Amino acid sequence: MNATLRRYASAAVLQVAGRLDQDTCDAFRSELMKHVEAASLEGGTVVLDLSALEYVSSAGLRCFMLASREAKAQQARIYVASLQPMVAEIFEISHFNLVFQVFPTVRDALSAVSPEAAAAFSRG
Repeated sequence: MNATLRRYASAAVLQVAGRLDQDTCDAFRSELMKHVEAASLEGGTVVLDLSALEYVSSAGLRCFMLASREAKAQQARIYVASLQPMVAEIFEISHFNLVFQVFPTVRDALSAVSPEAAAAFSRG
């Protein structure tokens, strides 16, 4: 699992690549929570770009759930975007599509964050 951060106005886009499972969950959650804490202080949003996430296990789902709870406690938002078909199916089966706001693309998620974030994304 590899995570790469890009910023667009008040949004932090964290692209997650590889597999999210028992071996990678703690490192991912730690990385994600740094950005959630920053978002809560700045009034921003973390967008998880899952276009390169190949697999998520039950441990990975637990990691997402814990991050969601911590984000809500800190009054921060986590949006999810660009799910691969297998990951999208896992999200639907486990009802995580009801826990997170899920968007078809990162651009759509950034448009929901703010016009400034969408404009910054369009500029590259």
